Amino acid sequence: MTDWDVSGFSASLTGASPHTRAAYERDVRQFAEWAGRGGLAGPESVDHVVLRRYLAFLTTRGFARRSIARKAASVRAYFGWLRRRGTLAVDPSRNLRAPRGETRLPRVPRPAEVAGLLAAKGANREVSPITGGPAEQKAAAVVLRDVAVLEILYGAGLRVSELCGLGPDDCDLPARRVTVLGKGSKVRRVPLGEPAVDATTAWISAGRPVLARPESPPEALFLNTRGRRLTPRDARRILERRPLADGRVISPHTLRHAFATHLLEGGADLRAVQELLGHADVGTTQLYTHLTKDRLRAVYDATHPRA
Repeated sequence: MTDWDVSGFSASLTGASPHTRAAYERDVRQFAEWAGRGGLAGPESVDHVVLRRYLAFLTTRGFARRSIARKAASVRAYFGWLRRRGTLAVDPSRNLRAPRGETRLPRVPRPAEVAGLLAAKGANREVSPITGGPAEQKAAAVVLRDVAVLEILYGAGLRVSELCGLGPDDCDLPARRVTVLGKGSKVRRVPLGEPAVDATTAWISAGRPVLARPESPPEALFLNTRGRRLTPRDARRILERRPLADGRVISPHTLRHAFATHLLEGGADLRAVQELLGHADVGTTQLYTHLTKDRLRAVYDATHPRA
């Protein structure tokens, strides 16, 4: 597919995460294959009508509006890149409209439910050496790591990729803050609460040395049981082992949603929450206000005499 130079487009997405880069490349390749079946040899043969036909094709194939919106964004990014590079004189994707994806936020656990999740049985947050045999030491280190992971996910509202990318030097525990490399290579500093500081201190001092191996990356804050950098899948497994009291299993991203929702319910300023989450657009942060409004409505309906 040299005429489309999809690989060159993917390589240009230096500010995107590996997941985003892979999704955009896959979307553009799918579009190029569809266009090729229609007799179009390359991007110079594409016009606005062709792009509209492609979105209509996706609709007839039963793709969700959210998926079509993402594929349209991928195509816009691709043709914008071709225009900036000088391959095309006109960007055919300009003003391309796609159906807005449905906003689906997960059910957010209440503060008491999160507190129960974080109150890990057997968790020892004291900074003291781990004793016992190798198996007991490893199990105790895993508990310290899991508690620190959950405390930072909820206490700082990090994306799971941001958590896994942390290094020991990113945590300024005396100042109770963590430096995060977010989407688009944007750096932000997020405050940490005392429970997160205590849990992270215990993990670094007592837990990490137990799981670390000679080949373990020193720049990785969190390690898995093989001594490698913790992955997003490892983080999801931590939560799978710790269901809520009602048996519901939540994801790392749900803890991020809980972080934002609970801040707003407590009276936090929307712009401040935007900065803490690392959202480029405050409109994204405003999605959480719908959750808080729904909860306030439920409280009103249940308690107000005229409800």
